[in-house]
Amino acid sequence: MSSVSGSPSARLKRYAFILRLRPGAAQAYDEAHRTVWPEMLALLKRAGVHEYSIYRRDDLLILTLRAEDFDATWRRIEADPINARWQEAMAPYFAPHEGLRPGERFPMMEEVFYLQ
Repeated sequence: MSSVSGSPSARLKRYAFILRLRPGAAQAYDEAHRTVWPEMLALLKRAGVHEYSIYRRDDLLILTLRAEDFDATWRRIEADPINARWQEAMAPYFAPHEGLRPGERFPMMEEVFYLQ
């Protein structure tokens, strides 16, 4: 994670984490993300998520976003019933988390280089 300085959103940090899909779930997962519920998109924005991207290679997902504070942002998202419904719909696509460190919600990536 790293701050982006010299911009109006300098207080935002970049975050990245990884997830794995269950074998055979990629096509359905991609389709679900072509039609993300408008209320889920609004929740992400209200919670403070900016520039959220999901990249996929086979069953590996790399998710990136910008936020002021990842944990505070994710707590706001997790507290909303819209997210509970979305997570219930997405749960069948995901493989169990592996390699979580104490206190992690997701396997977080550490930024080692950034060229602005």
